[in-house]
Amino acid sequence: MTLQGKTAVITGSNSGIGLGIAIEMAKAGADVVINSFTDREEDHALAAQIAADHGVNARYIQADMSKGDQCRALIEQAGACDILINNAGIQHVAAIDEFPQDKWDAIIAINMSSAYHTTAAALPMMRAVGWGRVVNIASAHGLTASPYKSAYVAAKHGVVGMTKVVALETAREPITANAICPGYVLTPLVEAQIPDTMKEYNMSREEVVENVLLTRQPSKEFATVEQMGGTAVFLCSDAAAQITGTTISVDGGWTAL
Repeated sequence: MTLQGKTAVITGSNSGIGLGIAIEMAKAGADVVINSFTDREEDHALAAQIAADHGVNARYIQADMSKGDQCRALIEQAGACDILINNAGIQHVAAIDEFPQDKWDAIIAINMSSAYHTTAAALPMMRAVGWGRVVNIASAHGLTASPYKSAYVAAKHGVVGMTKVVALETAREPITANAICPGYVLTPLVEAQIPDTMKEYNMSREEVVENVLLTRQPSKEFATVEQMGGTAVFLCSDAAAQITGTTISVDGGWTAL
């Protein structure tokens, strides 16, 4: 599978799943635009490293995904957007009657509304060149629910629904829209949570992983950021040209329960 000549814009991609997807896109030959809300030297250095490692053009563009105008400006500044990966997201856990309103608003804005803004800005670019791929990073929580995650679950269900609408609106065009629904992925953020959880439950690392973090993931193995990237690359390939408006679960069997 080659994506040479394509430009991929990946939101929330200076670490974790987003960075993993950006690297796999670059490996497949795509030029990449990575993004986060910071504007540090190391952010731009990361893009330069991707370019050097894989022989593609890579840039970092700062944009706050909680603000619709900045979401749209990201796409405009990219100049091209053949592939749009909506990955930016945050999380907060609380009972719904105790859920802070500002956290609710931020999660809906970053996890769901940002995908609306970027997609609305990117579709005209895709139509102009006669090809496009929208890949939304949803979640197992876009298909099922857990307590204390009302905003996250609502946002991810919304992303899945919006994906289907975009697919229907572009069904007669060479543009597809799909959602990837990860379960637990081993990112630096998840890895950093393990020692504190070990102390809290007085468990070994293996016990925490199997009995706490992966309690709903039947495989009892984390997905990897490379697997997320590989799935995204497949959805952008010619082999997936008739896959649109659907979800692909990368969750070790979570949603099969």
